[in-house]
Amino acid sequence: MTHEFKEIVQNGLVAQKQGLKSVLATVVALDGSSYRRPGVRMLIIENHEMVGAVSGGCVEKEILLRSQTVFKSGESKMMTYDGRYRLGCEGVLYILLELFQPEDIFEKAFFECIKKRQPFEIQSYYTKKEGVILGLGSFVKLNDEMFSLGNHSKEINKTLSIFNQTLSACSKLVIIGAEHDAVQLCKYAALTGWEVTIVAGAKEAKTIGDFQGASSFYAVTPEEINIESIDNQTAIVLMTHSFANDLRFLVALKETHPNYIGVLGPTKRREDLLNQFLEYCPDIEDDFLERIYGPAGIDIGSETPQEIAISIMAEILAVTRKRDTISLSKKTGRIHSNL
Repeated sequence: MTHEFKEIVQNGLVAQKQGLKSVLATVVALDGSSYRRPGVRMLIIENHEMVGAVSGGCVEKEILLRSQTVFKSGESKMMTYDGRYRLGCEGVLYILLELFQPEDIFEKAFFECIKKRQPFEIQSYYTKKEGVILGLGSFVKLNDEMFSLGNHSKEINKTLSIFNQTLSACSKLVIIGAEHDAVQLCKYAALTGWEVTIVAGAKEAKTIGDFQGASSFYAVTPEEINIESIDNQTAIVLMTHSFANDLRFLVALKETHPNYIGVLGPTKRREDLLNQFLEYCPDIEDDFLERIYGPAGIDIGSETPQEIAISIMAEILAVTRKRDTISLSKKTGRIHSNL
């Protein structure tokens, strides 16, 4: 959810610079089940523009209505939304509404944290009782320093509950390849909220403008690839359509620790690739090899490049979140993992 919060902060700061107020809505608790879990947020700007969503659509209208008193008074308040009779989710949402007006120094500190791919913590003080109560509000902890999102007093009301949420670096996908299927995978990954880096061949004629949603583009040889920003929040897909280039890039990645490496092509191609890779890197750890998935994607009957992109993204999400890919209709118990 880091990318959602990042988008909220970006839009909130832009509105603030334009002289527009914004209200931050945070789901801080839930009784029963709901479309999304506590920790999801949305921003309501004074011109009625909304950024993000906390449900499938119905709750947002109620939040827009209830936020008007916050715009007028500037006071944070709690609201509840009982979806048992309206959404069929059999849950009650507890939502904190507060003005989004962080301190000036927050902007630099926050985006520096995002750039360095560091985790951060959000603490929201709340109660399940509706209305305006002293001490309601959210704070962001960046490198052991606390920043108020609503210019709240740092004096804590000890009668309030605290919703703590730790957000990791934005999920990142590195696509190595620049053919048509790479363009489609980039588009679908960006729609999912992932930061996408394209790594093309050194002589590639395409630019970042050819890849909808890409955040960066590099045309380099395998030996020139920058591996410093590849961490355990990064997935990689090798799709150069060249066995030799895939092998060279895989060798270049041997010191990295991504959470997923996908390889296109049939099973035999993967086996040949790994056999030759082991000849170049005989001392490679098993942990690295276990992160290689090929053929990349889950079996959903994909035919077109768009469908293949969906298949690959589905596998990346399942691996990243440690889930088995089964139909939800066959799953027993809760859809979401325990909070």
